[in-house]
Amino acid sequence: MKITEEVSTRSTCLRRQVGAVIVKDKRILATGYNGAPSGLKHCLEVGCIRELQNIPSGEKHELCRGLHAEQNAIIQAALHGIKIGEALLYTTHKPCILCTKMLINAGLKEIIYRDGYPDLMADEMLKEAKIKIRQLRK
Repeated sequence: MKITEEVSTRSTCLRRQVGAVIVKDKRILATGYNGAPSGLKHCLEVGCIRELQNIPSGEKHELCRGLHAEQNAIIQAALHGIKIGEALLYTTHKPCILCTKMLINAGLKEIIYRDGYPDLMADEMLKEAKIKIRQLRK
């Protein structure tokens, strides 16, 4: 989890710094943090539309320049041809429903997180997919 927390320091999000590390057989396969797509301006440079419009956390994900840390970790694995099926995900925050659906389809078997995130649909889907999820406290 300490590595995941360090990865989160690369985040360019103004609201929440999130890090994700995909691990299999005690080896790091991919990492990700939340921020704008490669080559585009970061929220640190252009501001946060979600803040300007007072959009609550967990709503209207499409109104954001950034990708989530979990999404970036999956994308990095795909870009480099790394198989992540049956791997574990360490993340600073419990995944939202968007990331949960991606993690299910990517074949991850367990999610370990530090901080909670209120998303009942994500919880229900993880349970239905039989993906183990647990919280590590500081």
